[in-house]
Amino acid sequence: MIDRDRLNRLKFRAWHRGTREADYMIGCYFDRFHTAWGEAEVVWFERLIDEDDVEIMAWALGTMPVPESYAGPMMDGMRKLDYVEIPR
Repeated sequence: MIDRDRLNRLKFRAWHRGTREADYMIGCYFDRFHTAWGEAEVVWFERLIDEDDVEIMAWALGTMPVPESYAGPMMDGMRKLDYVEIPR
């Protein structure tokens, strides 16, 4: 089981990126999927959120190739963008 404090820190970092677009993309991804993550997925996400928002968004939108270290099912899920819910 993943430590709740660790997940709370990740959630904060996912939702406080600096731009609204990045907040929605990265924060909504965290909110939608984190409950199913194990240690490997949490470590992947921790590494991902250390990257620049512009690069994360470009990888998710397909405008830049995804680095090998982030390629796989987690990034495939992020690239679907079906998890983004923008409040009205």
